[in-house]
Amino acid sequence: MQNPEKVQIAAQAVRTALPQGFSPRVGIVLGTGLGALANAVTSPVAIPYESLPGFPRSTVASHAGSFLCGFLGGAPVVLQQGRCHLYEGYQPEDVCMGVRVMAALGAATLVITNAAGALNPQFDAGDLMCITDHINFTGRTPLAGPNHDAWGPRFPDMSAPYAPGLVQLAMREAGQLGIRLERGVYVGVHGPQMETPAETRMFRTLGADAVGMSTVLEVIAARHLGMKVLGISCLSNKNLPDCMEEAPLEEVIRVAGMAGERLTRLVAAIVPHI
Repeated sequence: MQNPEKVQIAAQAVRTALPQGFSPRVGIVLGTGLGALANAVTSPVAIPYESLPGFPRSTVASHAGSFLCGFLGGAPVVLQQGRCHLYEGYQPEDVCMGVRVMAALGAATLVITNAAGALNPQFDAGDLMCITDHINFTGRTPLAGPNHDAWGPRFPDMSAPYAPGLVQLAMREAGQLGIRLERGVYVGVHGPQMETPAETRMFRTLGADAVGMSTVLEVIAARHLGMKVLGISCLSNKNLPDCMEEAPLEEVIRVAGMAGERLTRLVAAIVPHI
């Protein structure tokens, strides 16, 4: 579904809380356990989701539930502190409303982060992975129903959902900072249940390097809007089908939090060059 009226109402409510003339250049979505990046924002203005008419609330632990506007490395940004998911009972248009609001505020580039399980046996928990492509395994899309032509075409191209130039930028900055940054394919699933060993084997056979319960619908909405996208996953656990281990939310948050310092430094170095 496409919900332009609700998006415009929420975007206008955000604008009224911001300094006159402020227009973000980059929108950033903070994934589970990755909220530390907000501490690097200067001149911050927080707008709680509950103050925005019709905006969905996140129910997941560690999601602050607000937009944060300010400057990162001198660049005007808007951060989405917490997202909602299909598994919470929300619809695709709810999941993507944050991205659409950030685009309505002026953001032309989306930096989207998430916590994900590593499928590639060469990756380790705590690693960062730059997303080069994705597989939408949710069975849903935010573009169903009548198309809002002002946002984008009926059949948006997805041949390069993650901008190659931004991937190159991320790899360059990571190298200069001495941060290990893997590259790989992310598969998005509905959740909330974790993957079985057989599902893990299937996703790996399909070519996926990491699996998570977010991101893919938001990226589809962003590309429909013409936004350039950079995606970075924090690999919070490792899925090895022959020796699976439990990955409780507390552990996901803990590992993502440990990687948060590296993610903060990396995104802060990337954003001024966008």
